[in-house]
Amino acid sequence: AGTIASSGGAIFSQSLKLILGTASAVGNFFIVLFLGIAFATQPAVYRNGLLFMTPARHRQRATVIVDRISETLERWLIAQIITMAAVFFVTWVGLEIIGIQSAFILGIQAGLLAFIPTVGAILGGLIVVLASLASGWVAGLSAFILFLGVHALESYVLTPLIQRQALDIPPATLFAFQILLGVVFGVWGLALALPLMAIAKV
Repeated sequence: AGTIASSGGAIFSQSLKLILGTASAVGNFFIVLFLGIAFATQPAVYRNGLLFMTPARHRQRATVIVDRISETLERWLIAQIITMAAVFFVTWVGLEIIGIQSAFILGIQAGLLAFIPTVGAILGGLIVVLASLASGWVAGLSAFILFLGVHALESYVLTPLIQRQALDIPPATLFAFQILLGVVFGVWGLALALPLMAIAKV
């Protein structure tokens, strides 16, 4: 009885940690999403407020820097959207060829998860493979091979090359900075590594 009670307590504790961790991640996602929408809808308000806090003698220089950061982040976002669209399209078409149900929905989630460089593609691929196993091991194996191709395309071709053109930063530097922020700040560090690198460069 004591062993059963102890095992039940351990299972409850781990389940509670998982639920709280998931709730925290979802909460953080919506906080970042809300802030992003707030900044995007009225960028001039925040730009003017930032410049207003700058000492008058540095304001002209600060204006140039802020505008350059804005242009750089715009290029980064366009490059990110191109990468996400490519991951969505390749995943969708590949799953349709394999014959997996809900290929379009799985392609959308893979494209959205591609916003997080490298790790997002792994999570998206894991979901695709697990969903494909319902159609048999051949479909699961085919989906796994597709996932490897999409992951290689996103992580080693699209992200380094497109982001290098958008941010004018060498791919090795981008990858190293991703790893550093991922180790220090986890998933959010990975997701925001490229825009933070762009800001630091400006």
